[in-house]
Amino acid sequence: MFVLDSRLQQDSLVLGDFPLCQLLLSKDANYPWFILVPRRADISEVFQLDADAQQQLWSETGYLAEALKKAFAADKMNVATLGNVVSQLHMHVIVRYRDDAAWPAPVWGKCQAQAYTDEQVEGIRQRLRAVLDSRFKEA
Repeated sequence: MFVLDSRLQQDSLVLGDFPLCQLLLSKDANYPWFILVPRRADISEVFQLDADAQQQLWSETGYLAEALKKAFAADKMNVATLGNVVSQLHMHVIVRYRDDAAWPAPVWGKCQAQAYTDEQVEGIRQRLRAVLDSRFKEA
């Protein structure tokens, strides 16, 4: 049974679901930072997913990254799966700007996280509604 890792629960907001992955928003307003988590139990590596689920993960990741680049007018999209702190398989999809707080370095540990306001979260939800199609079901 799929259960979201407690660290991901603590550090993010659930936005909704794609066919395979739950979509989260990192609670760090320094960057539009999204996380895709395949709804599969006890998976820590991409290769542990069957071939169809691997293809679906990459499809959802590419689709989300392209939509976010458009919605947020990104200079660059960072896409990564690390899992050194949270072992549950998850894919980071981060909107980057040449003038963001960490550019050009990676975002991890660069700046203290800034909390979103309720209005900012709603603004992100509206942007997603404008660019995501029926593959995404909002929470």
